[in-house]
Amino acid sequence: MDKNIPQKFESLSDLHKVFGLPKPLHPLVSFMNIKDMTINPDELSPTMMLNFYKIAYKTDLCNQARYGQNYYDFGEGGLIFTAPNQIFESPNGKANSGFILFFHPDFLLSYPLVKKIKDYGFFSYAANEALHLSEKEKETILSVFTIIEEELNNRIDDFSQDVMIAQIELLLTYSNRFYKRQFITRKAVNHGILEKFEEALDHYFNNSSLLEQGIPTVHSLAEKLNISASYLSDLLRSLTGQGAQQHIHQKLNTLAKEKLSTTQLSISEIAYELGFEHPQSFSKFFKKMTKTTPIAFRDSLN
Repeated sequence: MDKNIPQKFESLSDLHKVFGLPKPLHPLVSFMNIKDMTINPDELSPTMMLNFYKIAYKTDLCNQARYGQNYYDFGEGGLIFTAPNQIFESPNGKANSGFILFFHPDFLLSYPLVKKIKDYGFFSYAANEALHLSEKEKETILSVFTIIEEELNNRIDDFSQDVMIAQIELLLTYSNRFYKRQFITRKAVNHGILEKFEEALDHYFNNSSLLEQGIPTVHSLAEKLNISASYLSDLLRSLTGQGAQQHIHQKLNTLAKEKLSTTQLSISEIAYELGFEHPQSFSKFFKKMTKTTPIAFRDSLN
């Protein structure tokens, strides 16, 4: 096995086999106790890619939990979310304690959750953006896990999928609530990220980056802060009421107004300096932001 290539698992049966577990009770859903895993390191690549959603609760995040370069103050364990076809590090050495829920996207078919699940931003968060839980939050999450495990261990019937889908959705709703709490309890750290985001944005707009690279993306700015784009947007929205894209557009609009009011540059020249490929794109953007055209805006100043 080439250790440099992510190891992809298409089926839960293959995953169970490598983890030293019995065959899964359901072809599309699996609930594992991490302590039961007996992993052969020779059978695993350092990185893995699954064809499933994964929600892992690990109890050993205490005193090791980090967000970027900062330690987190909740130490009762936490949740890590992975969407299908995302690359993540495989377990290394002795198994940690905790539980993992796997479910295939096909398990959600014909249920509204199949579309709604894409709205949960934490599935695109990096491992260092885990959801850290208080003791009460841990009890809540584990109670949902218990129902899912019991449902899998009971005889599958016509209602089993309905029950498990309902519990998965409840699990995601609780996770959404707890992430909002995490934004609040980490307010000082989050304000630091906001300051760094504004600095990165100012730096981008105040040098030649617009000319050379075009309008910045949320992803490129998030990379500079070592967090994911979705986490950055959620964080900014919790602090300011606006997502990262709105911040970028507001900055771009402010700079456009400055150039229209303080220079004699043509609309085409301003569009080029602001990173737009075509003047029409700039005019459309400006009208959307200000309800007027660049020419009308400039004329209104005279």
